[in-house]
Amino acid sequence: MRPIRRAVRHTALLVAATAAAPALFLVAPAHAADTTSTSTSTAVAAYSPVDPATVDTMSDDDLRVAVARILADPDSGKGVIREANKALDGTVDDLRTFLKTGYRLAQAEDDRVAVARILADKTISPGLRAAAEAVIDGTPEELRYFIEVGQYEVDA
Repeated sequence: MRPIRRAVRHTALLVAATAAAPALFLVAPAHAADTTSTSTSTAVAAYSPVDPATVDTMSDDDLRVAVARILADPDSGKGVIREANKALDGTVDDLRTFLKTGYRLAQAEDDRVAVARILADKTISPGLRAAAEAVIDGTPEELRYFIEVGQYEVDA
């Protein structure tokens, strides 16, 4: 009987996370509106559906829901999905680590692949090529900004 309860609980968590995910991802990142700000804390906060400072106080179920929300996002890349699944298969500490830093690093991996794909396109403008080359070895925040905003500003 216990495995059935666990499956029902996890299914209920996944359904709740899937229902709540669109509201979380429709909010624009705080750093996208102000292009003069390079605050790392603002950019890092945009990476996670939860405030990294509150992760230590979250319950096991809350942590699982937060990670399930990330998995429910259709824009999650292969790196994010791989690391989120590893966290879900691991311990509570693995979930906390993923939400504090792992998500940000996995997203940076996916963003770096996206920038490489832009560079592989032979039809891009010289300005976009130069901007992509300049950011490909950048910080996770620089990569995220380029993917979300910067690539569109170059040719505007």
